[in-house]
Amino acid sequence: MDRRSVLRATVVGAGAAAFSGSLWTGAFAAPAQPGTSPYGPLGSPDANGIALPAGFTSRIVARSRQRVGDTSYVWHDAPDGGACFAAGTGWVYVSNSEISRTGGASAIRFDASGDVVSAYRILADTNRNCAGGAMPWGTWLSCEEVARGYVYETYPLGGTGAVRRPAMGRFCHEAAAADPVRGVIYLTEDESNGCFYRFRPDTWGDLSTGTLEVLVAGSGTSGPVSWARVPDPDGGPIATRFQVSGAKRFNGGEGCHYADGVCWFTTKGDNRVWAYDAVGQRLDLAYDDSLVSGTPPLTGVDNIVGTPGGDLYVAEDGGNMEICLITPDGRIAPFLRISGQSSSEICGPAFSPAGGRLYFSSQRGTSGASSGGITYDVRGPFRS
Repeated sequence: MDRRSVLRATVVGAGAAAFSGSLWTGAFAAPAQPGTSPYGPLGSPDANGIALPAGFTSRIVARSRQRVGDTSYVWHDAPDGGACFAAGTGWVYVSNSEISRTGGASAIRFDASGDVVSAYRILADTNRNCAGGAMPWGTWLSCEEVARGYVYETYPLGGTGAVRRPAMGRFCHEAAAADPVRGVIYLTEDESNGCFYRFRPDTWGDLSTGTLEVLVAGSGTSGPVSWARVPDPDGGPIATRFQVSGAKRFNGGEGCHYADGVCWFTTKGDNRVWAYDAVGQRLDLAYDDSLVSGTPPLTGVDNIVGTPGGDLYVAEDGGNMEICLITPDGRIAPFLRISGQSSSEICGPAFSPAGGRLYFSSQRGTSGASSGGITYDVRGPFRS
């Protein structure tokens, strides 16, 4: 049998466990399948080239190498991972720059109406800052996607300099997600034989010291897992992913999102969305394009973000340039599609604090070059 047939027989035969700590409890017995979107079908592309469901609208908030709104700040090249943070009556959207040696991260501050108030740099002169994660105490972890890359803790509201956090390990970092119940930070690794990590700070809220661990499991796609300490988080002379015997391998770790006892993370090399159930200490598949009946709606699986109601939004690096929606009852459907930008990828999906706006970027825009990045927001009746 081909890979799709083998995986379908294995996963469906075994059944997927209910995620004991999440809104998805008992929701499905197998990975997500194509279904009808709760927002209905996509309409024709709008003036920005974005196809959306009825009731939703898009706007451009920033372009690489151009000033942001009426500010004097010039937006960075290759916008990538991002997040939103409350700021008074408004909010801030932060965005990484996936540029070698001069990457870093920038921020745009919005007022309560969603208008741009200011824009500024929060991290400078770092290396290929790809994704990262928002921390419960209001900082943004910006991660370097290079061998022996660092995690930098940045301050979205400005006024405080970024701090390098070497205790979180040196490897080809991608994304991060905080689990405040267990007091750990989950970390993905963008290698074809990468690992899934967690960092346990000695003091919650202080990332200067702690223990780096790696997930240990068999070769299957579901079942119980354990964690083992990484002996040398600095990754030299032996890379972190090779230091622990039995560490589970993942094909290109990408986005990471924690909610209600589950850490959802994606792997682009095999187009999967994984679910680590931190309560039940087990791993399961939430989506795999090889297990889809018919044409897979989601390929090039990359960044992921969730809503309080349990919906997951997954951005594509390639594919049809879509952000797809996975519902708690196991349906997957396109939420939006960008046309005319086939040489780009969608990055940094993040919801405003009230949930009424979705921010994201097209990393290379219509030009296909890092200098052509475009950052958008979408407004509409998002369900809570």
